[in-house]
This record gives sequence, structure tokens and C-alpha cells, in this order.
Amino acid sequence: MLHVALAFVSSCSPVQESELPPPNIVIVLVDDLGWGDLGADLPGIGGRSDHRTPHLTGFAKESLVMTNGYSAAPNCAPSRASLQTGRYTPRHGILTVGTSARGRAKNRALVPVPNETVLPDGEITLAERLAPAGYSSVHLGKWHLGEDPRTQGYDVNIGGNQRGHPKSYFSPYKNPALKDGPKGEYLTERLTNEAIAQLDELKPPFLMHLAYYTVHTPLQAPKERIEERRGAGAKSPKYAAMVEAMDAEFGRLLGALEAKGLAGNTVVLFTSDNGGHGPVTNLGPLRGYKGTLDEGGIRVPWIVRWPGRIAPGVSDSPVHHVDVAPTLESLAKVEPAVAREGAAPPPELDGVDLTGLWFRGEAPAPRPLLWHFPVYLEGKSDRFPQWRTTPGCAIQVGSLKLIEFFGAGPLGPRRELFDLSLDPKETTDASADRGPEIEAIRALRDRMLREMGARFPTFEDPPASDG
Repeated sequence: MLHVALAFVSSCSPVQESELPPPNIVIVLVDDLGWGDLGADLPGIGGRSDHRTPHLTGFAKESLVMTNGYSAAPNCAPSRASLQTGRYTPRHGILTVGTSARGRAKNRALVPVPNETVLPDGEITLAERLAPAGYSSVHLGKWHLGEDPRTQGYDVNIGGNQRGHPKSYFSPYKNPALKDGPKGEYLTERLTNEAIAQLDELKPPFLMHLAYYTVHTPLQAPKERIEERRGAGAKSPKYAAMVEAMDAEFGRLLGALEAKGLAGNTVVLFTSDNGGHGPVTNLGPLRGYKGTLDEGGIRVPWIVRWPGRIAPGVSDSPVHHVDVAPTLESLAKVEPAVAREGAAPPPELDGVDLTGLWFRGEAPAPRPLLWHFPVYLEGKSDRFPQWRTTPGCAIQVGSLKLIEFFGAGPLGPRRELFDLSLDPKETTDASADRGPEIEAIRALRDRMLREMGARFPTFEDPPASDG
């Protein structure tokens, strides 16, 4: 079992949680930012010597850094849907980006599960959950779950639509949800300007969901930043410049919260939607990258600050994006949704309330974490020469992580078991030595998936009978 290690570097106010007023909440969600893609001096994680992120480093020193923080999926849309709803991907049906039948048909041994691309109306977003507590809300940047987040509970939308990445990071943006700025204006800066302006418009308490399009492709950044990073020897100067620009804009947002007297009663959560983009990321000890079920595909930055309430430090307790919704409900003092007479029961939350961890250093009770990904992604990996991943599922129980690929033949079925407490790099498959534990974990996983109504890929033609 992974343990919790909190290294407090300052003390928090003795105010009881029940006495705290509902805080403003700012979620900063970066696109495709890998677990180790921030600067080398980030507390608890370290990072890259060729990336400069001084504002995030300073923020992290004032915050709780969760080093075993996970996204809900290895790519964009399903992760965002689960963060918004607090529910695993089989429940809302957004399993991947676009079609699940990616890559060449002749190389697909299975028929993947059909994918939803719009968040169903019956799902409850973060904005909808907090509205009963009087929260106003704004979404800025990438949405990727439908054409307009205002149809899913947000009061204001700036820049969000169905697109998964910008046509250009420089104006004109050709984004129907964002007016073009002066020619050459940089999108990350523009979204920060809009967020700062909203701080004067929103009525507290408020929820701000700032989902930067960066650092997703296309790799574009101001030329002076690119040249400076090239001169400093960055592995990918464009990518390093995008990370640095994001850090600078995040710093501007923090400065605005302080200048407007809002920082003291605002929870700021910084995270990413999935692992880093393979060609440019550097995940250090972690295996894999965006689009894989390895740690590099699903472990992401998780940093939270509430000055005087959340003690700065480092925690290695596993946390998951499905935990965001129940945690924000607790912070906002929202009564859990109950079924109205004659109405269907509200959607069930899969995450847990993290306020005990944030306020008192109490690890959540042991629970399995799940990633169901019954789809194909083109590319290549160290497992498959023609795929980043084939349909599969991962489950983590304590320190044991089981990855199983479905199907038959050389691409599946295939099981791998890693003990992350001993092997965080996932270098040694322990499945041959731990058969009984694998069967117990598989049984738990199967019960969870059945309860969610999860769907599985099928063979296009039924396998031949032995008889």
C-alpha cells in the first residue's frame, strides 16, 4: 500500500473546517502537460532542467503537491469528462477522442467500443454541482465535450467548443467561441487576460475553469521565447517555450488574485488532462506517454493551494480526477444530490472527498483506481509496433497495478502486473509470480465494470469452435 508522506513547512490556521466560508475555486487544467515536464526544482517531483517554470515552483512551495496524482484517462476528452462529472469513463461513454476505430483497419483484431463525443445531458458538471450553493461559473479555453459549456451548467464561456486543439496559437484564432484579438496575439496570454477580467465580473463564491489549450500541438510560441530556449539547449525549444509561456501566464493569474484581494479565500488546483506528448515530453523515470496506460500516460501534476487552510507539503497518496467533484462539493458545502420524488436517481460519483487529505493529511481510505480504455490509438509503443495502445484496462489496488489488453493472438490477451512501491518505472512484469493476487484484482475490476455497465471490444467474426 502506498503511504502518505506530508512534509509540512508551515502551519495552518486552527479554524475548524465547518467554520470556513465556501471558497472561490479556480481549476487550471493544462493540456498534455506531462508529470515531469515542469522545472527541475518543483517540490516532490523535480522535472526538467531545460524547462523554466519559476511561478509554478513558487506556487508549489505554498501548496500541497500530490506526487501520485492521476488523470482519468490517457487522452483528452475522456479525462475531461470524468473530471467534470466525478465518474469513470464507462458511465458517461466518452472513451477516447473522436472515433475509437483509430489506425489501419487491417491491423485491428477487435471491433472497439463505439465512442461518445458529447457529454450526455444527464451528467452533472462541476458548475451544475456548485450552483445550488450560489456559485457563479465561467469556463475559459478548451472544452472538447460539446459545442458550448453553457448548455452544461456554466454561466459564461470564453473559447470553449468541440475542438480538441487550436487552429493557431496566434490571432486570428478562427475560434467561434473567441473573438480574434490583434494579429499575432498569443492564445495563452489572451485566455489569461480574459480570466483576470472575469475576476471583476464573477460574484463570489465562483468557479473558474481555466483550461489552457497549451501545451497541445501545434507547437507554437512567441519567437523570442523559442530562441532563448534554443540557446539554452532545450530538447524541444518550441515545447519548452510553450511551457515557459504557460508558467508566466499562470503567474499573472496568481498575481491578479493577490492584487484583487481574492487569494486568501480561493482554492487553486493546477493539473493536466493526461500524460505528455511522446515526441517532446520527458517523463523521467516513468514509462509511457500520452495515449498509454503506463504511468507516463496517466500520472500528471496535481498541486492545490488555499493559503492558511491547506498546509504546504508533499503527499504520495494516490488521487484521481474523479475525486475533484466530491471534493469541491465538500468545499462548497453542497448537500449531495438526492433523487426528487418520481425522478431518476442522480448520477453516482466514483471519486472520494479529498478534504481530509488537504486539511489534515489523512489519506483516503484504500480504494481501487480504474482506467477502462477499450479502444485503439495509432502510433507505436514498446509493446506494439503499430499501436500506442490496443483495447485494454488498468486497475491499481494499493501499490499493485494490473494492465490487461483484450483480444487474442500476439496483441492480446496480455497481462502485466507492476508493484509501483518497488518498481515505479514499470520495468519488471511480476505477473508470473503473483497469480492469486492477479485473479483477485481481476475479479474486483470485473465487478466494478459490470456495475458501471462497461462495454468491451468484440471479435468481428466469432472464433472457431473446437467442436
